[in-house]
Amino acid sequence: MAAGHSVDLDRWRVILDEVVTRVAGRFVRAEPRRTAGQLVEGLLSGVERKTCWSLAERAGHADPQAMQRLLRTAVWDADAVRDDVREWLVEQLGHPDAVLVCDETGFLKKGVCSVGVQRQYTGTAGRVENSQVGVFLAYVTPHGRALIDRRIYLPETTWCDQPDRLAAAGVPDQVGFATKPAPARQMIAAALDVGVPVGWVTGDEVYGADPGRRGDLEHRGIGYVLAVGCDRRVHVNDGRTLVRVDDLAERIPITEWQ
Repeated sequence: MAAGHSVDLDRWRVILDEVVTRVAGRFVRAEPRRTAGQLVEGLLSGVERKTCWSLAERAGHADPQAMQRLLRTAVWDADAVRDDVREWLVEQLGHPDAVLVCDETGFLKKGVCSVGVQRQYTGTAGRVENSQVGVFLAYVTPHGRALIDRRIYLPETTWCDQPDRLAAAGVPDQVGFATKPAPARQMIAAALDVGVPVGWVTGDEVYGADPGRRGDLEHRGIGYVLAVGCDRRVHVNDGRTLVRVDDLAERIPITEWQ
């Protein structure tokens, strides 16, 4: 939390308790239900390193076993929790001109066992590092913004082509390789299918280069502003000529931009 920001801690507690209550039914047993609330509170806290040990200590546990059980062996449906939180967020922030924003981020790792981890470029470090990469969907409205969905990126050669490694990490059999735009399309479709009010979708050139997604949005009547690489070529003059988009942009008078 940035120094100097005014935060209503009582209101913050009411909101957190409301969300935890909303998802409580997804946990059959009381222990993981309670631990889940403590985990989220710890992740939102000022604890510098968010490990099971540090979060357990903050929650007053003698050891990290409860936190580790929640993340490794406790039976609960993470996607169902995601759906509950998304529904609650739409109730709080929903707006017909809302924007869905696709982007990815990296999580730096030390070992080789975390799902999807490999040496790869991540904007978190600004270079190639041992990391996981996740693709996220944000919901942005005049009332606020929040993440409403997520997918882990599984590299093809180091993960998807190694079934033993997938099995050891607990990756479901039906999960296979997909380029980063594919999960973004899945998340957008899932949000629109359940009626999340949206006017626009946006994303950088990783996602703007996917013609299938543009087609999906046009079919649904959803506007989009998606970046493309400057060297992409598009048809002009009734489709007879291919022109680089940066050359095309330079031809447009400044007064024509809106």
